[in-house]
Amino acid sequence: MVQSDFLWGAAVAANQLEGAYLSDGRGVSNIDLLPYGKDRLAIAKGEMHYTCVTEDAYYPSHNAIHFYDKMKQDIELLHELGLKCFRFSISWSRIFPTGLEENPNEKGLSFYDELISELEKYNIEPIVTITHFDVPKGLMDHCGSWRSREMVNHYLKFTRVLFERFKDRVKYWISFNEINMLLHKPFTAAGITFEENEAKEQIIYQAAHYQMVASAYATKQLHEIDKNAKMGCMLAAGEFYPYSCNPVDIRRAQKDNQKNYYFVDVQARGSYPRWALKKIDLLGIDISPSDIKVLRENTVDYISFSYYASRTSKEDVSDVDTNTGNAAGGVVNPYLKRSEWGWMIDPLGFRITINSIWDRYQKPLFVVENGLGAQDLFDDHHQIEDDYRIEYLSQHISEMILCIEEDSIPIIGYTMWTAIDLVSASTGEMKKRYGLVYVDKDNEGNGTLRRVPKKSYSWYKKLIESSGKIR
Repeated sequence: MVQSDFLWGAAVAANQLEGAYLSDGRGVSNIDLLPYGKDRLAIAKGEMHYTCVTEDAYYPSHNAIHFYDKMKQDIELLHELGLKCFRFSISWSRIFPTGLEENPNEKGLSFYDELISELEKYNIEPIVTITHFDVPKGLMDHCGSWRSREMVNHYLKFTRVLFERFKDRVKYWISFNEINMLLHKPFTAAGITFEENEAKEQIIYQAAHYQMVASAYATKQLHEIDKNAKMGCMLAAGEFYPYSCNPVDIRRAQKDNQKNYYFVDVQARGSYPRWALKKIDLLGIDISPSDIKVLRENTVDYISFSYYASRTSKEDVSDVDTNTGNAAGGVVNPYLKRSEWGWMIDPLGFRITINSIWDRYQKPLFVVENGLGAQDLFDDHHQIEDDYRIEYLSQHISEMILCIEEDSIPIIGYTMWTAIDLVSASTGEMKKRYGLVYVDKDNEGNGTLRRVPKKSYSWYKKLIESSGKIR
């Protein structure tokens, strides 16, 4: 059975729902520079420089769904949904507008104070992601963002303020959202852009090291400030299957999985895997003895992860479809159905992935993202009958519960993505909807912002009330 204190919830990200991107002293962040449209992917990968806001582009994060102004209304919807927890992130540039300030922006801190107070009023436990694809532009300009060791101290200044301000109010923290996305979208994940002929791989792995060192120091910091709090890392998860039993495909899948687990190997075990030591030596990565020590002594308390789809690896991709819609790559799995955006739909892969993570690390797990993006349309009765989302969630939750009941894996909770429609991180679209609540806004920013619960909202409410029995 699912334990009585299992945390059923939902997850969001500041840059995808808050809006108010310059309100109350907030500064510009990396995601505020990501426009909607054809250039978005190249910018996300750091391949195209985009260092200022221009008048001829539309930036979805600037207003998002106006959560900053509608927070109390939206939290009430979460309460009516029956959530036990709510995962959200804190906008770094709302607390330190450029990242360089000595003192935090009190208006920014007050907003999150009020948000946590609203959650406490309804007995909803806050799960806080410290940075969810979020770097102040001031730090990008000043030191090149996470390509610089200087970022570690800026990050720790930020975390100390959060830990001291919200001591005894937040139990579960996550240091970096989907930290392994740095390998695929370095601008989105770390605010990094590349100059022509730069050694991209070296810069990425150096930034990865600095983020993991920062996470380890933040874990130490948290345990000193709030002894009851827990620090987790977060992985964009999804097992890589071999396309065939050809040994070259099996080896390709093995290498892809090693690369995907690279960050968590360090954060959960406290040391680099041997294959990675060789790689970072060849790349000339700056690693100090104190880095090795802090990584070894400050591993995470739990492992959180997102799961949307499994991946499939093939050594020779010349004769197969590679349009998976997934930033981590791979090829189309002929045995699986696909979403409207090309993502593989693989509930059993969820169970396989959970087992792989548990077998590898033996630490408590927390599913912090899982959901389906779709174009949700009103029917003739002005309702959204999103049975496809209910089917997706039901099948995946069933596999997760089997992990608990049959595989005896300790899982802290499940925060589906997401409670309310928000801006898609990958495409910048609004029509790629993941929410249980519809938000009246289109890809160009038009709409009333009216909130309308979908059929899946009522379904998830009943599922929570039944402790996962009604699926």
